Order: sequence, then structure tokens, then C-alpha cells
Amino acid sequence: MPDTTTAASTAASTAIVRPHGAEHIAPDAHGRNFYAVDRQFQDLLSLYMDPALLRHMTPHFERLGELAGGRLDDLAMTADKHPPVLQPRDRFGRDEDWIDYHPSYREMEKIAFEEFGMHAMSHRAGVLGLAETAHPLVKYAITYLFVQAEFGLMCPVSVSDTSNFIIKRFGSPALKALLLDRLLSQDPATMLKGTQFMTEKAGGSDVGALETEAERIGTNDPEFRPDGVERWKLHGQKWFCSHADADVAVLLARPRGAAPGTRGLGMFALPRRLEDGRRNSYRIVRLKDKLGTRSMASGEIILDGAVAYLVGDVDKGFKQMMEQVNLSRLSHGVRAAAMMRRCLNEAMVVARSRRAFGKPIGEYPLLRRQLMKIMLPTEQALSMYAFSADAMGRANEGDRDAANLLRILTPVYKFRACRDNIPVASQALEVRGGLGYIEEWVTARLVRDAQIGTLWEGTSNINALDVVQRAVGKSGGHKALTASLKDRFERSDALPGQYKGLLGATLDRVERFVEAIAADPAQEKRCRLAAGALYHATTAALLAWEGATLGARGGDARRLLLSRLVIEHRLAPQDPLALSDSTWEQEAMDLLLQDAPVPLARAASLVG
Repeated sequence: MPDTTTAASTAASTAIVRPHGAEHIAPDAHGRNFYAVDRQFQDLLSLYMDPALLRHMTPHFERLGELAGGRLDDLAMTADKHPPVLQPRDRFGRDEDWIDYHPSYREMEKIAFEEFGMHAMSHRAGVLGLAETAHPLVKYAITYLFVQAEFGLMCPVSVSDTSNFIIKRFGSPALKALLLDRLLSQDPATMLKGTQFMTEKAGGSDVGALETEAERIGTNDPEFRPDGVERWKLHGQKWFCSHADADVAVLLARPRGAAPGTRGLGMFALPRRLEDGRRNSYRIVRLKDKLGTRSMASGEIILDGAVAYLVGDVDKGFKQMMEQVNLSRLSHGVRAAAMMRRCLNEAMVVARSRRAFGKPIGEYPLLRRQLMKIMLPTEQALSMYAFSADAMGRANEGDRDAANLLRILTPVYKFRACRDNIPVASQALEVRGGLGYIEEWVTARLVRDAQIGTLWEGTSNINALDVVQRAVGKSGGHKALTASLKDRFERSDALPGQYKGLLGATLDRVERFVEAIAADPAQEKRCRLAAGALYHATTAALLAWEGATLGARGGDARRLLLSRLVIEHRLAPQDPLALSDSTWEQEAMDLLLQDAPVPLARAASLVG
């Protein structure tokens, strides 16, 4: 008889092993160097940054780009899944509340604070080997790379940075001596991390409605110290405190008997622990269960006679705090640019790797159009980073025109880039398909985290009102903006004359529109439209100048094509039911979705 056992074994060993299908799943952008793959970012740095500074910083950008695409990306995924936990009491029943963080979060803190000194680089020399304080182009470039991996920790980094700015700018010599060296330290043994606590139940955007009270500590109080630091006691509650366990919190409170509204507010620095090591008299009573930024602790705080140090003039607290708010708003714009870049990277990887009906999905017309809806706002936000940071650098050196320019750029950038981030994240999730909705992939977190940009440091409405009613209506900042943009592109020999005319006419039209909105209180309902128009006109002009300048150097002129797309799709009237096709736009899309640089002559022929 035949050996059926042996025959069955032989048949099994020679059977075709069918794949499980994993090779059909598109990869993601993890593992890439987010600096090395971002040619547009590199190009803009070459345009805006001093060459010697760029040479010095390039190894650091490469290092952070590698971390962001690798180790930092892994840590961010883990920290998001293991959010912080509040421990309200110790084992003896004492109210020694503290927050436990997952080790992945602590490792990310080391990268941000200790290795890259992100909180200190704007305020002292020596960080990353810089002989001077970091230029804003450097600081926000580091932010841009870091946030492509981790958004949540960027809040503690940013509020530490802005706390340092406030203490350095407005603090008395005695207060600086007490706090500043430790706030600017990269040594974990001595470092103090900062934050700001603004929101109360009675007032979020309406800061003047806050109810926290302050009483001055007199010479007979046990907490009085003869060191020149003016101490007060605070009573009240803060309702949404991000970086809830920071070492020093800058906040606003109303001295007892002071005027109502924002004019009666003072600014104070609240230490977590007093100089002798005792816990200050306030408690973290709850952590917020948030939609996004889950790696970072936001909580509710009760102040029960907590000792705080006066910062600056007691009757100018709100005005002083607004300088911090504007810094945070600019940071939010850059963070939105970073998240959109990650979305674009993810979408492009999927479009080129995922196959459906026999070919890569990136070859289908509908998907290609969807990719453009991700790419265009991503590149607009990147141009705004470079232009705004350049203006800040000049303003920091005393250029009043640049300071006026930055005044309008900041809320314009924050308003539109943060709003664009939300649909961009949703589009990137959809490109991946059902897996994009699964928390194992970064797209789900990008969608969740994108929402906060329209809330922190003022909602879209607040920022739009700031643009139109203050920056335009009171300061005339739109004229400085238009003049600065025209000065760039009109002097370019690489831009076609006809296109210069279109850019100029577009800027003039937007200028007239925003002036009309600012002049008529009944037009408040159109403030968001006006702020968006300023953003789109600004980015159209910047993209044109950048693309033409890079192309004239023999580089990639693709940004010139993006400029015209902004005008056509953001600022020009369109019939949504028209069936006519635009030949130039199809050619532009083909060029933009390829990796090859676009020659200037080709780009100019399509926009001229």
C-alpha cells in the first residue's frame, strides 16, 4: 500500500502559500527624515535665512528631522495612548497632588527642553552652539520639524518660551534674579518650566470678566520677604490650565478694589513651590479628558491664597499678557503648517503606494485633485512661517515697519492656517481610507489634534476681529502688508509682467475690501471673510516671489504655480457647475504632483 502520510506531507510542502495581504497595505511616512524629504522647507530656508546661520543649523535640522520621523514619532504615538494621571493625595492623606506621566512623554521632554533648548533659544545665547539668541526663523523651524511628530508637548514648550519672554521683558530686577536663570536652564536639576493660566469659568475670550482676586502681602505677613520681589496672594479658580503642573505659571488677577474689565487686571507669576520648598496654596483638582493633545496635562486649579509675584505694572497686566498671546498665536500658525506637512507626506506616500483597480490611487483624477487640496494650504502656511519669522527678526532689531507688519501677520496667520489644518487632516485621513480612522495610524491623531488650533489663544472669530477691527481699522497694518509684498514681487525680473499686474490688482482689491469691512460696524459678520482674503492675497504674492526667485537660481519654481492656484481657487469668482476644463491647471497639477523640480520657464508660461 502507498504511504499516504508521506504523500500528504509532500503535497502540503509543495502547495502554493497564499499571502495574507499585508503587502497591499500602504506604508506611512514613519522612518523618513522629515527635514531631508522636505525640499520646499529647505528651499525657503535658503531664501530667508542668513547663509552662515543656515550652515550652522543644518546639522541640527537634520538631527531633529531624523528624530521626528523616527524615535520622536514612536514616543508621540505611545504618549498619546498613555495620557497623564492626576494623583490627588499621598499615602498619608496629604494634598500633595502631582501628575504621573508615561516614560515616553518624559523622553520627549528631554529632546525638547534638554537637547534642543526650545524654551530658551530665543532668550539667551549658547543653545545649539549659537553665539546669539536664536533668530525666529531658527526657533520656528525647530518647532515646525518637532510638531510633525508630536503636537501635544509643543504647548508646554511654547508656554515655557512665552513665560520666559514675559519675565525677561516685564519682570523687576529682583524677580529676574529669582527666576530667570532657572527658567532658561537646560539642566533638569535646576530647570523651571513655565506656563500661562488664562481661562476662567466666567471668561475665556472675554478676559475682562475673570474673577480671580489678588491681595498685596504686607510686611507683617509671614510670606513677606525683604528681597525686592513684590508678593501677592491669589484667590479664585482657573478653568483650563494647560501644562497644569508647570513650575511657574503667569496669570492675570484683579487686585481688590481695582477697576472692572481688562484695565483692572494685574499680571503675576505663580510658583508651584515656594523658595523654601513648600507647596504653594493651590491645588490641581481635575485633569481634562480632551479630544486631542492627550499626551499633555490640562487641568482645573483652585487658588486658596497662593503666593504669586507681581510682574510689571500692576495696572497693565492685560496689555503685557497680550504680547505673550501674540507670540503664542504665531507659534500656532507654525504648528498648523507642521501638521499639514505631515498630512501631505502621509497622503503622498499612500497615493503612490496603495493600488486600486490595477493602478496606484494617485493616478486617478479625483484623488489627484484631493491631493492638491492638501498641498495648497500646506505650502501657503509654510510661506507664512518664513515671512512672519523674518518680520519678527527685523522687529526684534528695532525695525518699526517690521513690527507693524508683524502685528497684522500674526492674527491673519493664526486665523487661516489653523482653520485650514482641520480639513487638511480630514482629507489625509480619507486618502488612507478606513485605516486612517484607526488609532494605530498617525492620521487619527492628526485629525484630533488639529481641532485645538482654532480654540487656543482666541477662536477664529476673536482672531478675525483682531485682524479687521484693530490691525486694519486702528493700525492700518494692511497697507504696510501690501507695500511689503509689492516691494518683493515688483522688483523681481523673473516674474512675468502680466502676472505682476494680476498680483498687484488682487492685493489692491483685497485692501479695498478689508477697509470697507473695518469702516462699517454692520459688516462685522464678514470679518472672517476679510481675514481670509488677506491671508490668501499675502500667500499668493509670497509664493510667486519665492517660486520666481528659486527658479531664477536654477532651482524649483513650483511655488509660482501654487501662487496662481491660490488666486484662482481662493480669490476669484467661480461657477461650481461649469463644465469647462482649465488646461493650464491640469498641466500645473501634473508638475506639482511629481518630485522633479519645475523649471522657471515652464512655470512662467503657465501663469503669464
